[in-house]
Amino acid sequence: MTPKTSYFFILMFALCLISCNNDSMEPYVNTPAPSPLQIPQLFKDLILDPVIPLDNPQTQEGVALGKKLFFDPILSANNTQACASCHNPAKAFTDIRQFSEGIDGISGDRNSMPLFNLAWNYDDRFFWDGRESGLENQAFEPITNPIEMHTTWPEVAEKLKQHPDYPELFRVAFGSTPIDSVLVSKAIAQFERTLISSNSKFDNYLSGNTELTPQESEGFNVFMDEAKGDCFHCHGSNNNPLWTDNKFHNNGLDSVLTDLGLGSVSGDPSDDGKFKSPSLRNLSFTAPYMHDGRFSTLEEVINHYSEGLKDSPTIDPLMKKVNQGGVQLSSQEKASLKAFLLSLNDPSFVSNPNFSNP
Repeated sequence: MTPKTSYFFILMFALCLISCNNDSMEPYVNTPAPSPLQIPQLFKDLILDPVIPLDNPQTQEGVALGKKLFFDPILSANNTQACASCHNPAKAFTDIRQFSEGIDGISGDRNSMPLFNLAWNYDDRFFWDGRESGLENQAFEPITNPIEMHTTWPEVAEKLKQHPDYPELFRVAFGSTPIDSVLVSKAIAQFERTLISSNSKFDNYLSGNTELTPQESEGFNVFMDEAKGDCFHCHGSNNNPLWTDNKFHNNGLDSVLTDLGLGSVSGDPSDDGKFKSPSLRNLSFTAPYMHDGRFSTLEEVINHYSEGLKDSPTIDPLMKKVNQGGVQLSSQEKASLKAFLLSLNDPSFVSNPNFSNP
């Protein structure tokens, strides 16, 4: 072997060593596994697909982390209250109390909204008064709210960093980015987007897998009839499986408006007394009803629209019969309407192990 050849082999060997050494020094980059939403066929057939934020795609690791955070009281100042404390899976992620209590025993003045089918909230406004835009912001707000978890984001981030499990869970879900409020909110939002309710009796009826009773059918007709229940404008129909328009309405609860709802957020007096239309799914599990939980039973809700409407300057034009007190349903029509509404219950949703405390 000539000196020139020996020099060539030595050089190549050295380059290989450098290359191997550089490879070993490169940090491991975790790639979370995509986990697209499992969109029900009925939803695909009838409504637009949800829009997932580009900066927060659904991943297996992100959803698992969000679920753990949702049920963990570590997010509250004294480690006693979790998101699930006021959003119970067995109650379609709402609270049986009229007003939920925060960690200091202070009650709010709004009933906890149920959480399902949130990915289809097309206008992206959340809470009864629409004060937050985007599901990530909805998840962000309760942490610092003084009558809810009453803590600060730096305190939460520090507790998560010192936890034996969370640093690794955040790493595999989001990479090496430091734990902060943005990542916590993103993870919880990913989990909340998976909360899909689509297996009610009425869903199965629309899919051709079951039949409604005569009373349920009559109730659906009352619901859809503008001369009777006239409910579909705000709460959807057989063509809208969300059973809400996700818009804001003054539905005639009060003649004097003390809680301004959307008006307190927008500053527009024409929005005073308007609140977000809740979905009519899972009503057996979500009592009490209305933004302030004033009605304990479905009968009370139906009676309100039948003969309990109250006029005010911003009452929704859809409350067409406010001057008569309401739509004036007969006892039979009320019973049938209730039977139909109960056909929108989805027992499999409230018992889904994927949505329960891990």
